[in-house]
Amino acid sequence: MVALVGFLLLWGLALGPANEAAVVIETQPKLWAESASLMEPWAQLRLTCRARMETQDFQLFKDGVALEPVHLAIPAIAHQFVLGKVTMDNRGLYHCRTGLGERWTQLSDLLEVTGTEPLPPPRLSAEPVSWITPGLNSTLRCHTVWHGATFLLMREGDHASSAVAKAGVDREATFPVHRAGNYSCRYRTHAAGSLSEPSNTVTIEELAKAPPPTLEFRGYGARILQPGERASLECVAPLNDADFELQLRGETLRVPMASSSRDRVFFELDPKAEGDSGPYTCRYLPRGGGAAWSANSAPVELVRSDGSLAAPELSAFPPGPRAAPGSLVRLRCRVPGPRLRVALEREDALGRQLLAVLRPAGAEAEFELRNVSVADSANYSCIYTDPAQRFVGSARSARLELRVDGPPPAPRLRILGPPVTPGRDAVLHCEGPVPGVLFELLRAGEEDAVARASSTRTAANLVLIAVGPRHTGNYSCRYRGWRPVAFESLLSEPVELRVSGS
Repeated sequence: MVALVGFLLLWGLALGPANEAAVVIETQPKLWAESASLMEPWAQLRLTCRARMETQDFQLFKDGVALEPVHLAIPAIAHQFVLGKVTMDNRGLYHCRTGLGERWTQLSDLLEVTGTEPLPPPRLSAEPVSWITPGLNSTLRCHTVWHGATFLLMREGDHASSAVAKAGVDREATFPVHRAGNYSCRYRTHAAGSLSEPSNTVTIEELAKAPPPTLEFRGYGARILQPGERASLECVAPLNDADFELQLRGETLRVPMASSSRDRVFFELDPKAEGDSGPYTCRYLPRGGGAAWSANSAPVELVRSDGSLAAPELSAFPPGPRAAPGSLVRLRCRVPGPRLRVALEREDALGRQLLAVLRPAGAEAEFELRNVSVADSANYSCIYTDPAQRFVGSARSARLELRVDGPPPAPRLRILGPPVTPGRDAVLHCEGPVPGVLFELLRAGEEDAVARASSTRTAANLVLIAVGPRHTGNYSCRYRGWRPVAFESLLSEPVELRVSGS
């Protein structure tokens, strides 16, 4: 068993119901085109499929249909598929995959073989972000499947000039960007060659400040803390390679920090040293010199209570422990007086979670649970704290049990983008009412999901890679969760996926 787990981790697979086959190590192969002469790129064409690790198995896909696999006598890092002169018979959309033990890797990126001029478009992306601020510029990366190409970067509205760069060994060129605008790129394979089709358009915005990061409690949400109990906050920036700081009402704090990746940091709060419940904000400073601090995150407050004050009363409307699926439940917390801070907490098998904090003008705070489902089944309680007294707060109210029977509501499914053509990806958008679940796409008549995606929000895009005639049919989606108990939604109404030309 230890050897099996080690093998899965080596190949980038993780075990767990909410994170099936999560990529830890990149296994996607690369596919590119080479020609005997760039003067005539379609005359003698070879497609090279490069694996991440040596393997004996390579396979090409054309227009979403798997061709006969190739099994080599000895392992190799790459294999060339010879197409020769491009004709009506071999033009199309290609992907490749490589052997992964007794399995296959995911498919490579798309390579378009047209046999005609202009050449297929390159792909344009922005790094590290799609915006610029004073002292921080963006970089546009233009990528093609051809070796030896020369790229031109164009900005919408600029007709006089364009930036030119030669492709590197990875068949791409980078362009520093100092002005906002809509950008696209093209390439040519030789000096006298015609330009390719234009790439996708990338919009670069100019901002006065870098966008704010997100600040949240580390781990499973917030909870009501005891005086002296430590708390950890996670600040996440929209870019890699930044410095971070935590602020308390605008004042920078010196607190221990740790990090698991270059786009985030964890602040470890010591209540004895900080002595305050907030509000806290964080910001980041992009590295590289000259950039300014970002806008502040949304504020986060700690809720600490010593339990010394009398417990409040929590009631539900409509009353009773069971609620109808899809209904609105109001939880009302009765406190001794106005100007108190009132917090609602839920408790289930995974522990406690702070849901919301209100400051009612009177002696009652009302919390709304909308469109309730089995995911809302839990025990609820409330407390209040006195903002004028540090850490002074009430005991928890008596637990109020809420139970919602039956599966959660069905999600909605729709197909995004233009009509799907063979060899391209199909993107289906599944949206439901419950956040933090695993979405699954199912084809009519099949039990196993054909695509999965986890999301912290209430929706996710489910992608079918390189669709072909075999993908035509009716699809539905559903979502799964594991708290407070394992649940599975009803299926969405089906949608029909048609692959044009199949």
